[in-house]
Amino acid sequence: MDNLAVVAHAADDLRIEDIGAPAPHSDEAVVAVAYGGICGSDLHYFRHGAAGASVLREPMVLGHEVSGVVAVAAADGSGPVVGTPVAVHPLTPHGDGRTPWPSDQPNLAPASTYLGSAMHLPHTQGAFARRVAMPTRMLHPLPDGLDLRTAALAEPAAVAWHALQRAGEVRGRRVVVIGAGPIGQLVAAVAQRGGAASVTVTDLQQRPREIAEARGIRAIDARAEAEIAELHADIVVESSGTVPGLAAAVSAAIRGGTVVLLGLQRGGDVPAPLATAITRELTLRGSFRFGAEFDDVIAALADGSLDVRGIISEVLPVEHSHDAFALAADPASSCKVLIDFGLEI
Repeated sequence: MDNLAVVAHAADDLRIEDIGAPAPHSDEAVVAVAYGGICGSDLHYFRHGAAGASVLREPMVLGHEVSGVVAVAAADGSGPVVGTPVAVHPLTPHGDGRTPWPSDQPNLAPASTYLGSAMHLPHTQGAFARRVAMPTRMLHPLPDGLDLRTAALAEPAAVAWHALQRAGEVRGRRVVVIGAGPIGQLVAAVAQRGGAASVTVTDLQQRPREIAEARGIRAIDARAEAEIAELHADIVVESSGTVPGLAAAVSAAIRGGTVVLLGLQRGGDVPAPLATAITRELTLRGSFRFGAEFDDVIAALADGSLDVRGIISEVLPVEHSHDAFALAADPASSCKVLIDFGLEI
């Protein structure tokens, strides 16, 4: 069987290629990938040939949101055995020898690599392929009852989980999420699970609002500025990564509230209503990727306490990856789009 992979060569140059059989190192297992979720960074590489400061300089296999089954165990005996279903934690933390970073926050290590990232050269190849060799420390076995399709949400759900942990205690508090794309939907789900007194999302598009409402979440048109300003939320998570979203997040926060900046803004200077943030004594906190939350997320997906109904909107076979990327790039038509790699052991 060909080892089909989704490879970005440049902007608008996405190819489905046979990359050959993986050659694992002794501490790597070969994973037969079942599903991969298309992330915003994958879309940026696809459409622009870059994700922020990470510019494609050589062909790169995309993808870091994946689940699968161990097909070949690591030669050194580490990690899960053949046949174990797994989700993948795509981070490898590295220091750069000069920049300090907190040792208990591996997501902040300054020279880290991430599957499917062009930050470094050579690029860190991703996991959108039928078979991929990965270090066993990345592989987290799935509990009984967690299907591989749902497990593909573990990585983005961990991003959402981490963002709310940055805000502190959620139980009994009013939570607003600006932007109801896949990450925003997952932030809302984590807030529900955490016992928030109320959860509200905003979005420009009708479909994401409907997906949230189907899970009992209030949804507001992002253009309803007066209504957003009356939310007086204890916690606001900005997940749109847009300048209007940042302004809306500050507007929605109660005096003394917390705004978590999760959506990645464009590089350089970004306008923000800082006078309002100052006079309301808002706490502004950044949130970047995640750390040790991954296993908690997997457990919550397995026991059903994290309600992710409707978030996976489409699943397409790897041969139709171009269609999958086009769907994922249209927030009016999709939420989280998965690629099905046709798992065979």
